[in-house]
Amino acid sequence: MEKKDNSLLLKYAGLATQLIIGLALAVFLGMKTDKWLHFKMPLAVWLLPLAVIAALIYKVIKDTAPKK
Repeated sequence: MEKKDNSLLLKYAGLATQLIIGLALAVFLGMKTDKWLHFKMPLAVWLLPLAVIAALIYKVIKDTAPKK
């Protein structure tokens, strides 16, 4: 039983790490993109992290769906 709990903990820790790194990278790239394209409004800073969140939600749903 202990091994199963550790694997679940590692699974969620990995997902949290992906979320944090993905969001940080998306914000950084969004800032660079907005500066490069000379946007007055921070469009890429909003859209890239939103895309990362949507992709991670899709991944969680796909991974937790019952297997056929």
